[in-house]
Amino acid sequence: MSTFFIPENLAVSDSGFLFLPNTGETFSLNEMGRVIFRMLQQKRSEEEIIAEICSEYQVDRSIVSRDVDDFVSQLKNYSLIKVA
Repeated sequence: MSTFFIPENLAVSDSGFLFLPNTGETFSLNEMGRVIFRMLQQKRSEEEIIAEICSEYQVDRSIVSRDVDDFVSQLKNYSLIKVA
């Protein structure tokens, strides 16, 4: 199980706006992206996030698993999270 870390220099707004001051890059999260990102900030594992979304939104696990994995991969690619 991977542990995710949010870089200390990442600025995060409640509305889902992310800003990396060292590069000047900005990102905007949609509603589900904000939900997932908040759980990552709470140090939840990918498996815990998937289980909670399935339970809360009554969505098929395979769809949620794929979507969360894709989202986490994008966050890693843009250096918005780090994996330990």
